[in-house]
Amino acid sequence: MQNMNTNKTIIVGMSGGVDSSVAALLLKEQGYKVKGLFMQNWQTEAGEECTSEIDFKDASKVCDLLDIPLHRANFADEYWDRVFKEFLSEHEKGRTPNPDILCNREIKFKSFLDYAIKIGADLIATGHYANLKIIDNSTYLTRAIDLDKDQTYFLHEVKENEFKKCIFPLSKYTKNEVREIAKKHKLPIADKKDSVGICFIGERNLKDFLNKFITFEKGKIKDENGCVIGEHQGSILYTEGQRQGLNIGGVKGRDELPWYVFKKDIKNNEISVCQGVNNNLLMNSSLWLEEINYINNKEPTYPYDCFVQVRHQHKPVQCSVDKNNNGFLINFSKKIRAIAPGQSAVLYNNDICLGGGIIAKTFK
Repeated sequence: MQNMNTNKTIIVGMSGGVDSSVAALLLKEQGYKVKGLFMQNWQTEAGEECTSEIDFKDASKVCDLLDIPLHRANFADEYWDRVFKEFLSEHEKGRTPNPDILCNREIKFKSFLDYAIKIGADLIATGHYANLKIIDNSTYLTRAIDLDKDQTYFLHEVKENEFKKCIFPLSKYTKNEVREIAKKHKLPIADKKDSVGICFIGERNLKDFLNKFITFEKGKIKDENGCVIGEHQGSILYTEGQRQGLNIGGVKGRDELPWYVFKKDIKNNEISVCQGVNNNLLMNSSLWLEEINYINNKEPTYPYDCFVQVRHQHKPVQCSVDKNNNGFLINFSKKIRAIAPGQSAVLYNNDICLGGGIIAKTFK
């Protein structure tokens, strides 16, 4: 009996890493017609280390080994206009943006999806650790088996219509199992390290990178009593809860405990810090969203109870969500430490990702 999958063409977003490589391998084993597509999202300047060329070579080696064709598409202009400009704008407002979320919404599930369909794809696939479930003819984004690697947090701004055209082959696998599969099939990237941080910054210092686009001014670091205890390099560079890079020496009359940012005053170019990892000044009881993207376009009746996650790998906390004319207030069942405006608050009903939005304000 013919495998029904042999009639379907799937184009896999190949990054040159182990996850997308194993995704392509698994789909080929399932009988799909598999093709790869390498996305170049950033135009490297002369003299800069070009990691995308290394990644493309790795993707090419894997596709050669799997005997699948590899296409290459340049989405650098789209990325600049629809992801990077927003990234800079958020920094200028003093917020801490997450470009991976914008990249998924604007590039991987728009530009890549459109391009893949134009070159003959029935479906697309990526190496994300996420799952899709069909319930009553609706497609829901749900958590992957490997909760440590689960990436639904980064996918909450993608819509159901896009997910209907997508497969996540790694949904039932742990990261360790994925590496074992890569080793078993002798894929050349089996031991390649996962990429970390912001893709277009790479190994560079964030301040040095942003300094090409934004002018920074030094300013005062104040303690919780308003006393000046140091000098910072530019208030927009810091994030609530940040410990590193403050360079606060011994302060007279204070314990030798680490200092943490608990507030930023962008207008006056000041940051405020406190001591102690669980200082109450770092704790938040609620947050404010101006908008919520609901993946399935089904807005619930307010108020309602669910779980909220405020960063990747943050353990979700029970909350209530209410709406008024100006936005959405999310009250937590217990306080959450160091929430950064500009990051996303993502809402879950058990393992189903409902959607989320960008954190505009937090409340102590």
